[in-house]
Amino acid sequence: MKNIYMKIWKTAALIAVAFGLSSCLEKLPGDYILEEDGMKTLNDAEQTLTGIYTAYMSSGLYSGYLTLCPDIQSDLVYAVQGNSNTYGTLWLWDIRSTNREIEAVYASLYAVIGRCNFFLDQVDALRKSLTDGDSIQTLDFYTGEVYCARALAYSELIKCFCKAYDPATAENELGVVLADTYFGEKPKQRASLYDSYKFVLDDLGRAEELLDADYDYFDAAYFTNAAAHAIHARVALYMQDWQTAITESTKLIESDIFELATSRSYVTSTQTFLDYLWTNDSSYENIWRIGYTETSYGGAQGSVFLNFTSDFYYYYPDYVPAQWVLDLYASGDMRYNAYFATLQTGYPHSLTWPLLVKYYGNESLMAKLIYHVNMPKPLRLAEQYLIRAEAYCNLASPDYNAASADLTALRQTRFTSGGNITVNSSNWLETISDERVRELYMEGFRLQDLKRWGKGFERTPQSHTQSEGSSLRIESGDPLFVWPIPNHELISPGSQVQPNESNR
Repeated sequence: MKNIYMKIWKTAALIAVAFGLSSCLEKLPGDYILEEDGMKTLNDAEQTLTGIYTAYMSSGLYSGYLTLCPDIQSDLVYAVQGNSNTYGTLWLWDIRSTNREIEAVYASLYAVIGRCNFFLDQVDALRKSLTDGDSIQTLDFYTGEVYCARALAYSELIKCFCKAYDPATAENELGVVLADTYFGEKPKQRASLYDSYKFVLDDLGRAEELLDADYDYFDAAYFTNAAAHAIHARVALYMQDWQTAITESTKLIESDIFELATSRSYVTSTQTFLDYLWTNDSSYENIWRIGYTETSYGGAQGSVFLNFTSDFYYYYPDYVPAQWVLDLYASGDMRYNAYFATLQTGYPHSLTWPLLVKYYGNESLMAKLIYHVNMPKPLRLAEQYLIRAEAYCNLASPDYNAASADLTALRQTRFTSGGNITVNSSNWLETISDERVRELYMEGFRLQDLKRWGKGFERTPQSHTQSEGSSLRIESGDPLFVWPIPNHELISPGSQVQPNESNR
């Protein structure tokens, strides 16, 4: 079975996602096959699945916009004087329905969904044509991966383009357009937020049934049973289903397969397991990562934080970490060393600052002169500890001791010594908020966290940063915490898609 999965990644190729004035729901996949020549064999199914994984390589998703834009929009970074204005409108909160990054996220996620629907529309007919038990089992595995892939894509659409989930009002809030077929008629309106999340949960349930946990493995480049549970835990947290979040995250935390990357042991003479997680994108901690090769990879996440390739001597970052973020890391917290390095920039003002080197680049790819490209790691065990700790604190009868134990367990792997921390009824939200920043910095979670906690933020100017935007104050509930639906989706022929409050 695993040899089949390896074949997928040996044959994977980068496929660009195109979009225009027509609806994203009507797009054909880049490797479109006529209906009558569709998924007739197990090999066809494998190739279709390959297309789904390559769609996830898009720079519109985890190797680019989906990861970077929400955090750049928030309070985590500052634009440097002289920057190239990359993501500038997002940092300034001048976000419109024609913003190309937001259009790309929307289109890229629906491209994944379209490929999944192409597979699912045809899988039953293919299964009926198979007579070999092993082939049927393999197809069922593929189908489980597709359900998991579609659930993740829809969950990201909901995160970006919908309000935070409130169980009391979710049935009356706008969700996303739920297209569950490729060849059939597409819905023209958005479902409710409640129904949108229910769709995700139904897909995850099917994935968990079809994917055998015996094939779970760290550093998996394909969706596994563990990946489905990791997504389920995250979705449950966002839905305020605290007990389910605890149950799902516990399955991963107590697994014998995954282990937090420690800063107290070394992989090489100079790199700890925590360092290696980011320099080589490999760790027992990775539940699912997007597999890259030197001929098949996505965007360069690290470019806007380093831009070393401008002259291969100085760094020209568009954005530098906020001082308040740097101040969060205590002495002995080795995440600081793994994530940041004090470097001189090449700008006329010669700013020297702790730059983000978390995405400096995968060492194997850099050896091939491919810079600032890391394999995205959308599902890590560390997030599961943070999910469970927060869920414990939100129970009707909060378990602050259990939450403290989870946070301490995570921190002890990140510190050279110590790392203990305690939460209580008065400090738990601030403590968990700070820990999520320390651990998940620039991994795409901050805007969603602020939105679901009902928190705003304020920027205070710091050294050699762009004056416009450096004093920005955003109140909780600002409409732009929810991204506008792309304009082309609203005006496409026959569309009845409802806009968000942020559409203008």
